[in-house]
Amino acid sequence: MAPSLHADRSAPQPPDRGTLDALITQARTLRGRLDAVRRGADEEGEPDPGVAGADPRTRWRRALCELAVHQLDDLGSQLDQLREGMPPETPRTWPSADQPPGEAAADTPGAAYPAARPPGESAAPARRDRVGSAEWNLLTDEVSWSPELYGIFGRTGRDGPLSLDELPSWVVPEDQPALALAFTDCLVDGRAVDQEFRLVRPDGSVGTVHMVGEPVLDSDGSTASMWAVVRDVSALRRSEHAVRETRDSLQRERHLARTEHRLAVELQEAVLPPWRGSLRFPQGDERTTGALDLAAHYLPSASSTLIGGDWYDAMELPGGATLLTAGDLTGHGVTATSGMAMLLGAVRGMALAGVGPGALMGHLNQLLDSTAQPSLGSALCCRYEPRARMLTWAQAGHPAPLLFRGGTGSVLPRPEGVLLGVTSGAAYGQRTVELRPGDLLVLHTDGLAPDDAPRPSGPAYGPRPPALHTGSARLLTLADRFSAAGSAQECVRAVAEAFADREREDDACVLVARVTS
Repeated sequence: MAPSLHADRSAPQPPDRGTLDALITQARTLRGRLDAVRRGADEEGEPDPGVAGADPRTRWRRALCELAVHQLDDLGSQLDQLREGMPPETPRTWPSADQPPGEAAADTPGAAYPAARPPGESAAPARRDRVGSAEWNLLTDEVSWSPELYGIFGRTGRDGPLSLDELPSWVVPEDQPALALAFTDCLVDGRAVDQEFRLVRPDGSVGTVHMVGEPVLDSDGSTASMWAVVRDVSALRRSEHAVRETRDSLQRERHLARTEHRLAVELQEAVLPPWRGSLRFPQGDERTTGALDLAAHYLPSASSTLIGGDWYDAMELPGGATLLTAGDLTGHGVTATSGMAMLLGAVRGMALAGVGPGALMGHLNQLLDSTAQPSLGSALCCRYEPRARMLTWAQAGHPAPLLFRGGTGSVLPRPEGVLLGVTSGAAYGQRTVELRPGDLLVLHTDGLAPDDAPRPSGPAYGPRPPALHTGSARLLTLADRFSAAGSAQECVRAVAEAFADREREDDACVLVARVTS
């Protein structure tokens, strides 16, 4: 039985794969053009930015080109995550301009940075406080910071810039050794700086920045100064952290879903009757008149991996009578299957104690109404006396049994009975019908096919005129196949074939009982 509440709007759909592929292609094109810009600058003979006297604007342009490369590489990784649904193990790299589209580029380390802007074009305000530059002159101890760098560090021009000796004290203790080593490698060994670290601003907030810089050498080859471009990547790192947390949460949810599905399947298999194929009740004496040839089948949902609360059962009772029952509890998963196990156990126990179908339904309703987790259910309970071929049955908001006789099917008139768990103290009627040799009785749950029949007007939980269930209507069209079948098992096989052409939104059960001669 489907849940009583349904979402009134669809969930947001993921981006179309074709759109993502187009974005990836555009990013690849930008990466190639950026490589061409970098090579063009080298061919034009621009001064080496690592030599004293080089134009600061040249160093700025080169640094931004490098940062733009990092940005596009990281963008590729993020687009891959969006397309594949899970982040890759390593960042995506893009081919250079002289590489064919199908070949992978060399690995390029780095974090996300803004793309370089053409000379003379002003940066957008949202970007200007994210990237700043600095130069530390080792000969004069002069320090030059751009206004953007003051904003990144939470300082003002009155505070002045930080020297290389003061800078590590602004860094969280865990990142200080790595930053100090990077500065030493740059100033002593002439290595470029490519370091990310966390800084603590005066207001106590912690930000993450990425620094890219190089030493500037004098004519003797000694380090005269150090320049750097610093970008605030705090928002990016927060986003990446959120992505990792979401991914981990998704993996946990998937693991829990698989575990719940396995438990629900194991519980269902432990509760439902273990017999397969045809079964004869009463068992033993083949000469017993009015015996039943029984077969049943569970049909899983085609659109969901969750197990519902559907059940069926047939059990021989003291004195030779037979219990036939089918039902459905709302919901899916372990909660539904455990509730189903509770109800089915109660049905079996009360039937063995001699409780009639109508009274049995009343007790089930009381049981479901008193549970800690309220839910709704439908049920059908039949007691068959083989010697008199009398069937006494009751129902609780459940499709009525179908009787096939002489090649024609019909729906048995329903006694009074509302859904289980709807209201306390509900009364359930019962009806009795005499069966004949060759009669075929079909019990099923409402998940066999969606119930498209219109609901009649009137009180929500009061008696309503019988409306033919969609699954019942389709079963009635199988009268000829049932008539030609040689056993109850063949009838069940015909049902499975007939309902295999459409996808069911819910799981279902069908139980077939044939009166023998």
